[in-house]
Amino acid sequence: MTPTINVLLLGSGGRESAIAWKLSQSPRMGKFFIAPGNAGTSDFGTNLNIKPTDFDAVYAAVKENDIDLVVAGNEDPLVAGLRESLEAKAAADGRKLLIMGPGAAGAALEGSKDFAKAFMGRHEIPTARYFTVTEANVAEGDAFLESLKAPYVLKADGLAAGKGVLIIDNLDEARRSLREMLAGQFGKASAKVVIEEFLTGIECSVFVVTDGKGGYLVLPPAKDYKRVGEGDTGLNTGGMGSVCPPPFCTDEFMAKVDERIIKPTVEGLIKEGIDYRGFIFLGLISCGGEPYVIEYNVRMGDPETESVMPRIASDLLPVLEAAAAGHLGDATVEADPRTTVAVMAVSGGYPGDYAKGKKITGELRPADSIVFHAGTRTSAEGDIETAGGRVLAAVSYGDSIEDAAAKSYKALADIKFDGMYFRRDIGKDLL
Repeated sequence: MTPTINVLLLGSGGRESAIAWKLSQSPRMGKFFIAPGNAGTSDFGTNLNIKPTDFDAVYAAVKENDIDLVVAGNEDPLVAGLRESLEAKAAADGRKLLIMGPGAAGAALEGSKDFAKAFMGRHEIPTARYFTVTEANVAEGDAFLESLKAPYVLKADGLAAGKGVLIIDNLDEARRSLREMLAGQFGKASAKVVIEEFLTGIECSVFVVTDGKGGYLVLPPAKDYKRVGEGDTGLNTGGMGSVCPPPFCTDEFMAKVDERIIKPTVEGLIKEGIDYRGFIFLGLISCGGEPYVIEYNVRMGDPETESVMPRIASDLLPVLEAAAAGHLGDATVEADPRTTVAVMAVSGGYPGDYAKGKKITGELRPADSIVFHAGTRTSAEGDIETAGGRVLAAVSYGDSIEDAAAKSYKALADIKFDGMYFRRDIGKDLL
């Protein structure tokens, strides 16, 4: 009989709900914990009230629950050195511990836009032209802006909770915004600002599992929808829905992604002495069928994970275990042939100010869809209530985008909370 393993998943959003849902189905799963989790993740394992950035508390949970594998859901603990901290603590105890997520050196691919762009340059990975600005070279930043055509893209170098990117149509406004960012608009994250050439095309997300030794697997690609309003209008959000797979991610396109982007990224990390075991998220744009990298992330995307996980037909846990152990070997991932569409229900006012603590009612376990919790919690009275801007994601399978989307809208029609809002055009642009 194959031995089981005990797993600790770090995070609390829709992404972690989808990963927890998938991992919990594995016959290899022993004890399963999610820290801190949300009101929905308790269906798949045991929630622990621990912050993923509290490394002492995380390691105490590892010891207490005899954890074999830690899976990092979000980027903050990885950038802050989760891997190094846990490995040092485990070594001091003589404990073997596998960690799915890169160390701080690898996490710089997301933690520093400047590092990521320079890495792409060193390894000839296609991306937009860029220039990095600090207080010391603002004049050169102005000159680079003048060399570009509108719109102008300004990115905070560091982590800014998904809010550190400005796209500006006017040159004078771009100059002003550059100075505001350097002066602390996004705190320390914008002490450096990366100016980028704007690329025109259609975006998608590609996810890679890598073992740090050159082995990698590519998961099904997805496309997310960032704007709060239908027709891609209004403010940027963390994501209002996703489609997996986008029809334009053909075999031909994915072969280009593999040859020009994935292979040189994996090989580049090895050449630079970075032992990267974890997920690599490639934020890509297809410009006339040619892929370019917009950004790297060092974890799965959200809400893409909510549509990607249901399309993985094979057991994911042995794949993550093998990657964390540094030997993917002949591990494979099988994809369900159907399309999935995730639609995110958000709090009224999001992505601006919104209220929390709104009671959620209705059918949270629909027959034809999966509802992943994101910003939810259980009240003292035992009710499920809102605890964030993005609250729930309804995900459905279909033989087409229209079919899957219709099922997701139907699932959300049977759920209610005060101020609830969702877009009704997810995937419509792909038809």
